[in-house]
Amino acid sequence: MISAARVFAGITAESLAQAGAGISLPQLRVLVLASRSDSLNATEVAAALQVHLSTSSRLCDRLVQAGLLDRRDRPEDRRQLQLTLTHEGLTLLDKITAHRRKVFTRILRRVDPADSAALAQSLGLFVEAAHEYDPDRSLVP
Repeated sequence: MISAARVFAGITAESLAQAGAGISLPQLRVLVLASRSDSLNATEVAAALQVHLSTSSRLCDRLVQAGLLDRRDRPEDRRQLQLTLTHEGLTLLDKITAHRRKVFTRILRRVDPADSAALAQSLGLFVEAAHEYDPDRSLVP
């Protein structure tokens, strides 16, 4: 299992490098969280990443400065900030996802078709277990 995790991590790192954005894995996780929520804030980011609020704020600040995340007051409570993806952030996520899909497709073509169904079922079970482990689904990009 650890070997598979290393392959997944390596593909993600390669995808980040290919996209050329110079962002870290935690920053990628913030962008993924923002892509799934209409009202993400730094407190929710801190909880999802299990980091201190100040760390979350710094991560988000860097993404705002890079033009990948937008920060504005929430309409219903101006004391709260709302984080959303910018067009550039969405484009970056699309590039990263496309590269990952391309690499995974190339790898999976090497799997014997008779084993593909079992692999797909096993990975589906793994994703379900990850959702149960992390109900907020912050682990699942």
